Amino acid sequence: MIISCQQVVKKYSGKVVLDKVDLQVKQGEFFGLVGMNGSGKSTLIKSILDLVAIDAGDIKIHSLSHRKVNSRENVAYLPDRFSPPAHLTGQNFIQYMMKLHGNDCSQNKIDNTLDELDLDKAVMQESVNKLSKGMTQKLGLASCLLSGKTLLILDEPMSGLDPRARVLFKKQLRQLKQRGVTVFFSSHVLADVEEMADTMAVLHNSKIYFSGTPEAFKLQYNGANVEQAYMSCIEKKVG
Repeated sequence: MIISCQQVVKKYSGKVVLDKVDLQVKQGEFFGLVGMNGSGKSTLIKSILDLVAIDAGDIKIHSLSHRKVNSRENVAYLPDRFSPPAHLTGQNFIQYMMKLHGNDCSQNKIDNTLDELDLDKAVMQESVNKLSKGMTQKLGLASCLLSGKTLLILDEPMSGLDPRARVLFKKQLRQLKQRGVTVFFSSHVLADVEEMADTMAVLHNSKIYFSGTPEAFKLQYNGANVEQAYMSCIEKKVG
């Protein structure tokens, strides 16, 4: 397993946000974590990356404790509220991230990736604090796509993207899949999960309600699509 979470508990001010969460992400799969706003998706992702300390349980990345820095050597991460350093231009940011990732990309490859995300190279000379939400998100996605890492952890990666950009980014993800890259992503857009994920998990009321394929999810909760199955899942559990 690339990511393994066992009985993970996280509390904030005494409130349980993650309640004995079990999760397994396999090599080369696209894994979609779904849930409503405030369901704990970002907390789980930050726990996996050791950005917040868990209260109980065990997390491993590449079979190493998530607390070990080298467990994250092959990980690229995009947070849900991505905000690059305001003093950098877009181009400076990409170059900075390539150094952090230890991946010496050619300018040609960088330009191709920007083109494939429809990110105007002229905009890359602007300060990042002048970029729109969508442009900023594309910049973050470009840095992950160019990272050369074998595991991408993306928290709401298509937030702020227009329809064209969403289509282009999904195309990039499919190319990564062909190369065996593992992608663990969160989303509240269930149609994206149904389209892209090999495996999905539903996080609701601090617990994992389901983990398996989208097809199995639809079958178990009698939904014509993942959206219908999701509503049936959380209403059945609540009831």
